[in-house]
Parts: sequence; C-alpha cells; structure tokens
Amino acid sequence: MSLFEGVWAWLTNPDNWTKTFAGPGIPTRLLEHLGYTALAVVIAAALAIPLGVYIGHTGRGGFLVVGIANSFRAVPELGLLVLLVLAMGIALVLQAVTIVLVLLAVPPLLANTYAGVRNVSPGVVDAARGMGMTEPQIVRRVELPVALPLILAGLRSATLQVIATATVAAFVSLGGLGRYVIDGKATGGVDGYTEMAGGAVLIAALAVLVELLLGGVQYLAVSPGLRAGRAKS
Repeated sequence: MSLFEGVWAWLTNPDNWTKTFAGPGIPTRLLEHLGYTALAVVIAAALAIPLGVYIGHTGRGGFLVVGIANSFRAVPELGLLVLLVLAMGIALVLQAVTIVLVLLAVPPLLANTYAGVRNVSPGVVDAARGMGMTEPQIVRRVELPVALPLILAGLRSATLQVIATATVAAFVSLGGLGRYVIDGKATGGVDGYTEMAGGAVLIAALAVLVELLLGGVQYLAVSPGLRAGRAKS
C-alpha cells in the first residue's frame, strides 16, 4: 500500500474521528488547533492594529517599530517555545505557546496596518481636516476604510502562519492537529508515518479552507459600495 493510500485509509477510518483509548478524535484536535490560532491572532490584532494605526497616522517611529516587529520573524519558534516553557514552568505551557504564536502574528498585522494608514493620500487627509474632522474622525472615517484591504491582507497572512506554526503546541504536550505529527513520529514505522502524513494533510487543508474564508471576507469588506458607505458614515 502506497503512502497516499495509507493516508486516505487513515483519514477515512471512523475510529480516527471519534474519541478512542488513544485520545480525542480529529474534530476535537481541530477545535483545539483553531482555539490556539484564534487566541493568538486576537491578541496580536489587539496589540498590532491600534499601534499600526497610531504610528501610521502620526508618522512617529514607524520604521523603527515595524523594523523591530519584523525582527520577530527571525526568532526560531520551537527554540523560543522550549525556552519559555523552561522559564515559566509546565503549568503555564499554554501561555508560553500563545506568546510564541502572538510574536509570529504581530509583524504582518503591524506592518500592513502601518503601510495602509500611512499610504492614504495626504491631500485626502488635509481635505478631511479642512472639513472640520477631528483626528479620531479622520482615522475612523478616512484612513481605516482606505487601509482596510491591507489590514485584512495582514490578518490573512498572520492567521495562516499561526495555523502552520500552532503544530508546535503538541511538542510541549498540548493538543491540536500537531498531535498527530508528534505522536506519529514517536510511534514510528508505517503506521506512525501514515499518521504524521495524515496530520500534515489536515493542517494543510485547514490552512486552505481558512485562506478561502478570509479571502471571501476580504472581498466583501473592501467592495466599492462598502468602502463608500464607510467613508460617508
């Protein structure tokens, strides 16, 4: 039996979709993976988007802040995770995983938000000021609608990177789809490699589905009618 046939057999095995003595089934692991991803992306967005809007609007320290954030991309996620777990303790392993994933998600969100706000035409901003708009109104009614496509593109990029990297949660005994990769490697043999490949296929499929979903959201959010509606609101 080829690897492809083995993976198909593993994916279509009803036992792998239900809770067994070996652990939770695929739906549970999928929800765990999505939970780690959503937690990290929400925290990263809460930190990066307001900061990106501020430095983009004011122009203060933009290159420095974005440069520092982009340096996080060079950090080895697995090595940092092990270091954090050793420093924080096993009881805080979820927090350690979340910190690693947040550091991964911040750079694309921050850079895209900053670029989107900063690239709004100065003439448009001056016209808004001439109409008597306050700075918060300019941000909300002028800059954010124009920057929305880039912000959503950053969100898509951050989410996909986190989905792929959330696999490391299984390395420190948490759940998620990475559990199949880690457990399969530990098992070894044909069955182990099949489980590893099956887990990799599930992670890739999840990334593709989320990308399509966020792509659809971005398409609807930046449609001309909605942009005009936001600008006039």
